[in-house]
Amino acid sequence: MKRVLTIAGSDCSGGAGIQADIKTISAHGVYAMSVIVSVVAENTVHVLKKQDIAPEIVRAQVDAIYEDIGTDAVKIGMLPTSEVMSAVAEKLRKYCPKNVVVDPVMYAKDGTALMAPQSIETFKAEILPLADVLTPNIPEAEEITGMHIETEDDMCAAAKLIYTMGCKAVLVKGGHFAGDPIDILFDGEQHISFTSRRIQTKNTHGTGCTLSSAIASNLALGYAPAEAVKRAKDYMTCAIEHALELGHGAGPTNHFYSLYQNGLSK
Repeated sequence: MKRVLTIAGSDCSGGAGIQADIKTISAHGVYAMSVIVSVVAENTVHVLKKQDIAPEIVRAQVDAIYEDIGTDAVKIGMLPTSEVMSAVAEKLRKYCPKNVVVDPVMYAKDGTALMAPQSIETFKAEILPLADVLTPNIPEAEEITGMHIETEDDMCAAAKLIYTMGCKAVLVKGGHFAGDPIDILFDGEQHISFTSRRIQTKNTHGTGCTLSSAIASNLALGYAPAEAVKRAKDYMTCAIEHALELGHGAGPTNHFYSLYQNGLSK
């Protein structure tokens, strides 16, 4: 059985973070493991409080995985501080896992900062170069590059610039634009566009976490990056289309809808 490790924050409401990652990985028929870097008290409406995990505990969790089970892919989500980033980077350099997908989580749905602003340079220096696929949305890509992104050409330019910072491929997600969302994957040689239909729903809590975990799962299953992204987007579209009306804000996507209806797809 293929193995995927998620390194991220915990969302007690179950729609994002570690909980969304474990659901997504499991829905792909892959064994899910986790390293929790922050405990976030949040729901579909807002973030109440968060408590970051001490770096030495983060290191110990990673050691626990690699001294015993190992991985076929790693998804990295919320990394709240420079100290946690350095701890994660240290262990990734030690264990050299393959298929590392990094989702540069900077803000919650309500705008709460989940990455300390002063840590962005640390992220760019220590975490970004370890990514086989980096998955920023438009605001995150703007933060990383210093660019203002308004068009598809801007997305291509941002992807190319982020690639020069050391990652092996970058997927700039265009969901913040109006109309059907277009995502741009740049692998150092070509730009590949992925278009999906926009689904009219407010229930999109945890979509970034879910997409990046789906990409990591498909990489673990042996698919090349472009095919892994395509399959992850198809999975994400289905999960959003059948999103759950839970809570008073942005509800969660339905991670297991396709599995419950059709079983594991090949």
